[in-house]
Amino acid sequence: MLVLLPPSEGKTAPAAGAPVDLAELVFAAELTEPRRKLLAALAGLAQVPRKRAVAMLAVSPGQADEVAVDAELEGAPAAPAAEVYSGVLYDRLALAELPAAAQKKVLIASALWGAVRPRDRIPYYRFAMKAKLKGIGTLAAFWRESLAAALPDEEGELVVDMRSGAYAAAWKPKRATLIAVRAFSESDDKRKPISHMAKAVRGDVAKVLLAAKKAPADPESAAALTERAGFTVELSSGYLDVIVDG
Repeated sequence: MLVLLPPSEGKTAPAAGAPVDLAELVFAAELTEPRRKLLAALAGLAQVPRKRAVAMLAVSPGQADEVAVDAELEGAPAAPAAEVYSGVLYDRLALAELPAAAQKKVLIASALWGAVRPRDRIPYYRFAMKAKLKGIGTLAAFWRESLAAALPDEEGELVVDMRSGAYAAAWKPKRATLIAVRAFSESDDKRKPISHMAKAVRGDVAKVLLAAKKAPADPESAAALTERAGFTVELSSGYLDVIVDG
């Protein structure tokens, strides 16, 4: 089983530590070149008029200082990704507290790094898939070929996808079995997707699956594990739907 997590907009900046070493990140052979290209493009934003740089980075005017932060990423302190990423999903999952064997079943999608393991050391950064850098194009398209060459995709493997659509557009397995986790509320026999709390649901489901003594090998066993943990679930084509009270 492989669990694909989204990055988080909220991050904890490492207070100290050596800078990121691209050669030590997962899939270095396939992803170092595109990672270097993006780091160079972000460093170049420091020479662009601030208003334009903010628009290219797709942050609000109140986050304009992030342009300068991203320009210095190669020298910034780095820490394990499991400690840098924060927010609702990561709070519920408590990724850094999971055993090493469970963490090895996790990949975190990233607009900047492509994908990282929980123990890969990265700096604080601000960069999402909606950013538009000169010479890069759309980030999903930028990453697609490199991720296809790097990420594991074997017949019979289960891939549980917690990513948003923007990150899913960059890579989907062609041979492995993919199920995406969705969350719905239900009240008076009416069901509707939930947005913010979906992150909490995905964090909870990821923790259930990763903590299992035997990792699920197919959608049915993933659904059964989640149901035994107290969730109401339904399997549909390509999806594991979690239903919560409205």
